[in-house]
Amino acid sequence: MRVWFSTHLRAYTGGAETEVEAPTVGALVDELERRHPGLKFRIVDEQDRIREHIVIFRNAEQVRELGTPLVAADRLRIMGALSGG
Repeated sequence: MRVWFSTHLRAYTGGAETEVEAPTVGALVDELERRHPGLKFRIVDEQDRIREHIVIFRNAEQVRELGTPLVAADRLRIMGALSGG
């Protein structure tokens, strides 16, 4: 499946997109970590949950659980949410 990254994560991936095959979002994050060491820490917190300021979309649906199943035709976007005041 195709995975697209927002600008602040591209520094860790070397580009805007990559192709990854994985059965779940958690397995996808683990594969991304294998390819790009240090990326998982930017996406997943110490309790093994998607970080509060990271937003993952599978196709048009927001994903909040690492156990969410994936299929090869899915398109994922991993983005850092903007916050501040």
